[in-house]
Amino acid sequence: MQIIKRDIYLQKLIDRRENGSIKIVTGIRRCGKSFLLFELFHRYLLDDGVPEQNIIALSLDGESGKPYRDPFKLYEFLRSSLSDPKQMYYVLLDEVQFAITHDELHGKSKDPLALYDILNELLGMRNVDVYVTGSNSKFLSTDVMTEFRGRGDEVRVYPLSFSEFMSAYSSDRRSGFAEYMLYGGLPQIMNFKTDEQKASYLSGLFRNTYGKDVIERYDLRGDDVLDALVDILASSVGSLTNPKKLADSFCSHGIKTNSNTISSYIRYLQDAFVISQAKRYDIKGKRYIDTPSKYYFTDVGLRNARLNFRQVEQTHLLENIIYNELLARGFNVDVGVVEHRALDKKGKYLSKKLEVDFVCNKGYQRYYVQSAFAIPDLEKMKQEQAAFDRIDDSFKKVIVVLDGSLPYCNDSGYLIINALDFLLDRNSLNL
Repeated sequence: MQIIKRDIYLQKLIDRRENGSIKIVTGIRRCGKSFLLFELFHRYLLDDGVPEQNIIALSLDGESGKPYRDPFKLYEFLRSSLSDPKQMYYVLLDEVQFAITHDELHGKSKDPLALYDILNELLGMRNVDVYVTGSNSKFLSTDVMTEFRGRGDEVRVYPLSFSEFMSAYSSDRRSGFAEYMLYGGLPQIMNFKTDEQKASYLSGLFRNTYGKDVIERYDLRGDDVLDALVDILASSVGSLTNPKKLADSFCSHGIKTNSNTISSYIRYLQDAFVISQAKRYDIKGKRYIDTPSKYYFTDVGLRNARLNFRQVEQTHLLENIIYNELLARGFNVDVGVVEHRALDKKGKYLSKKLEVDFVCNKGYQRYYVQSAFAIPDLEKMKQEQAAFDRIDDSFKKVIVVLDGSLPYCNDSGYLIINALDFLLDRNSLNL
């Protein structure tokens, strides 16, 4: 098995080493969090001279970890492992969302903060550095982070980026991208040889892992709405929608539900990191627009598997892949809206809204990014850059084209870059 290094995420852990915070590694299940922590970071610590016995590693997502899902037993195990106050210890806990309380185990009242009390106590020990992984964003809720007293430090891990995928792919980049667009970037995919194996893995994973996680966590057994909602979101990647519109669609097909239920179910899918929401942002008005939003899948392979690989539209999948790449690069990503007035055929002024696929912000940096399958002629170029032309700031504007040539700036000063060049170079926005 070829090892994919995940250097970006490893460096984030190294940069946070012994910083007095709990390092919380989050992301969708099977995206590589455990491998990052238990293999790559573990190996880094050993190579840096940390004794093996000073690395306390425990996975709660497995048979060996089941007894320690009771936080009191977990606490006893950890305290017994931290035997020498003069030694520095590194505690690595995998899938901590599986931890439950002693009272819950015995059918009594629940105390959901017991686990966090234990982690906070570890934080108070100067010779302990704590790293945990979790596959549910509830672990990062406001209440939980308050319990950490502002000492929780998140490292979000995504499925393999295209550049990480290509580091282990043996053929050319166009063939690689075709496969990546179809099967996505969950690391285990790289170990399968046939299309049948890959499709079966993804379909089973969605059904038996992600779907099961959401259904069991929120007790949604026998609920047809969640299943139908996932299908609709998968079919409409990159399309604007909102809970009311979705609920109305359900009702028109004889499925009784309401916008509050749809909103909750969308949130459940976000909590499990299955989908992400891109909100609309009024670029000129400098404000967010409450509704509608766009929803993208954290992994396009899972999205395709959910639809039995029937709707593999390259335009929408390219947009989803670019969105995920921007998130992985650390940007906050919104959907941009530019309002302008234009004359209609009767000579009357009408208010129109043009869309910028992605408004990307990170600190003082901002980029505007459009995704395009192809720009075969000048007319298409005018369409793609129409929104850019009406933005009156000087932030960089980029059009990412799947069917494109070498990067160049057009007459309007906008960077035109091939999608593969964009995805393979993390600094491509600065070309």
